[in-house]
Amino acid sequence: MEDEREDVQKKTFTKWVNAQFSKFGKQHIENLFSDLQDGRRLLDLLEGLTGQKLPKEKGSTRVHALNNVNKALRVLQNNNVDLVNIGSTDIVDGNHKLTLGLIWNIILHWQVKNVMKNIMAGLQQTNSEKILLSWVRQSTRNYPQVNVINFTTSWSDGLALNALIHSHRPDLFDWNSVVCQQSATQRLEHAFNIARYQLGIEKLLDPEDVATTYPDKKSILMYITSLFQVLPQQVSIEAIQEVEMLPRPPKVTKEEHFQLHHQMHYSQQITVSLAQGYERTSSPKPRFKSYAYTQAAYVTTSDPTRSPFPSQHLEAPEDKSFGSSLMESEVNLDRYQTALEEVLSWLLSAEDTLQAQGEISNDVEVVKEQFHTHEGYMMDLTAHQGRVGNILQLGSQLIGTGKLSEDEETEVQEQMNLLNSRWECLRVASMEKQSNLHRVLMDLQNQKLKELNDWLTKTEERTRKMEEEPLGPDLEDLKRQVQQHKVLQEDLEQEQVRVNSLTHMVVVVDESSGDHATAALEEQLKVLGDRWANICRWTEDRWVLLQDILLKWQRLTEEQCLFSAWLSEKEDVVNRIHTTGFKDQNEMLSSLQKLAVLKADLEKKKQSMDKLYSLKQDLLSTLKNKSVTQKMEAWLENFARCWDNLVQKLEKSTAQISQAVTTTQPSLTQTTVMETVTMVTTREQILVKHAQEELPPPPPQKKRQITVDSEIRKRLDVDITELHSWITRSEAVLQSPEFAIYRKEGNFSDLKEKVNVGYALIFICVHILCCL
Repeated sequence: MEDEREDVQKKTFTKWVNAQFSKFGKQHIENLFSDLQDGRRLLDLLEGLTGQKLPKEKGSTRVHALNNVNKALRVLQNNNVDLVNIGSTDIVDGNHKLTLGLIWNIILHWQVKNVMKNIMAGLQQTNSEKILLSWVRQSTRNYPQVNVINFTTSWSDGLALNALIHSHRPDLFDWNSVVCQQSATQRLEHAFNIARYQLGIEKLLDPEDVATTYPDKKSILMYITSLFQVLPQQVSIEAIQEVEMLPRPPKVTKEEHFQLHHQMHYSQQITVSLAQGYERTSSPKPRFKSYAYTQAAYVTTSDPTRSPFPSQHLEAPEDKSFGSSLMESEVNLDRYQTALEEVLSWLLSAEDTLQAQGEISNDVEVVKEQFHTHEGYMMDLTAHQGRVGNILQLGSQLIGTGKLSEDEETEVQEQMNLLNSRWECLRVASMEKQSNLHRVLMDLQNQKLKELNDWLTKTEERTRKMEEEPLGPDLEDLKRQVQQHKVLQEDLEQEQVRVNSLTHMVVVVDESSGDHATAALEEQLKVLGDRWANICRWTEDRWVLLQDILLKWQRLTEEQCLFSAWLSEKEDVVNRIHTTGFKDQNEMLSSLQKLAVLKADLEKKKQSMDKLYSLKQDLLSTLKNKSVTQKMEAWLENFARCWDNLVQKLEKSTAQISQAVTTTQPSLTQTTVMETVTMVTTREQILVKHAQEELPPPPPQKKRQITVDSEIRKRLDVDITELHSWITRSEAVLQSPEFAIYRKEGNFSDLKEKVNVGYALIFICVHILCCL
């Protein structure tokens, strides 16, 4: 039954969450338990419900998941949402029961209480369930087939749901047709479809989930509240009074209530909230609030020496489960003996169970389990003490009838004394075990608190030293600091186990000093929680910073190596270019061309220098380390010097070649050669620029008049005139008698030299034309 109810709640709550996500434009979830474990989808849900932007942790480790869930729990705390027995580890671990409890509290706050807060204020009522039941009964008053007294069994046949809708919207369907339908499933399906397509209410429930012997109350409440939201909401005082007069479900007996209130259970809780102190609540079940990193549940207990069970004349006048038939019929010895044997058999089993609990562990989590197990055992004692009291009462009545012989009376009296003695021994032993569990658990928890405090102190000092240590001053040092930070992150992961063990901390205090005794512990837990949160936050922020700096530094180093290699290569190229002692004009022209290409390469590489300066500035602005800044500045200055040296070598080589040209061909001035190199370089730059910008090919050239610089034109005219003169002289030489002599002797060295001079003139003219 419990598993079936869990399945229904999982399905219903998932539909409700997805309905909210549809409103917010968020992606739906598939599995309520696993999809909420990292806390991100939970924060998405609360973002939509609260209208606040809730940032999420970027990582995917368990620490990030716990931080996300803790952030969600803080939001719920700030919105006064009650969290019962729910901690961040429960959600991260995928605890089904507590995840459902968390979602139900969210639904209860935003779906139930928010919807009904206005009418509750108007009627001066605080019980939303009572008002909702009053509204349902008032709405269905005129339907004789319907009598709603609860939010479980009253809805199984489907009539109540249809009647509720029909009472406010009779135009939507015919009531008699619904009554005539054969099955409850058909009637429920009809009501859900009407609500969905006519009232705009999502189909949060399936008919088969409601058409059962005992439907899930929370799911029914959630759906009826959705109807309440869209239908008229009139509720009269008479309807509320009528609900108050309805029969109440069975309660715990007076004797059992006494035990629950004074000894064994969390009757009066003080639930720590690191932000808002604590609050009191009355509940027979343990209550916890998970907030930030540590919290506690306090058990208020009376004097442990005080007996929770009356040692004599045990009675349970309200216990109808056992003994009442004997009391109402004639009391006889056989009936008494039969009942006594049953109670003694149970008592023997209870003694064995207590003995089987074993020794108290020295592990805090195990002791917590033992503590809660023993509480269940104490509850069982409370439930059966009425049976013991009935047997003692029956024995007294049997003796009082005077129908027993003296031996029989003696035997009954001895049996009563034995039963009472064994009960008292069991009671004292169970009380002593509970007291020991309390003591050991408190000692272990205090030890955990001390260990956590010591670890926090040590880690705070550790992070302080890490913070004070400058980052760098070189890349290897930075990598070492990154590895050091990884070790810190691993330590936090391990320490998270201890923090989780303090998530549900059980504290036993005395009634007379409850509030005063808890104040110091509340403050201690709050301080520890804040310190842990600060360390986690610092660790995450510093990790992001280290990764950013490491990436920038590696990129800068890579660019530095490439630029340094390029400079070395170009220096070698310049050094290998001949600037004097040319064998012929071809070698001289080849050197001119190499220098021109080098000059173009330098012009292109200026962008790399700019990039280096930019990367350096970006790194230093993030790093903020003076020693690294000085080191980077010196490194860039060295590069600048190498660059200037390369430029100077290039200019010197160009000047030397121009001197050699003018020596070989006096008509060519040094300026002309320098300008030729410059023009070649300019031509190379233009080609590079076109390639970089990926310009489309230029259209075919058209004949047009070009405006040319007068100085260039004059120089071109002089060079062309000289070239024309040289060609004319060469033609004359070829036709002269001397040429015939050259041909006979085969001596063409002088002629080749003159031709090479002509080639130089042609080369210069061509480059001037290219520049034009």
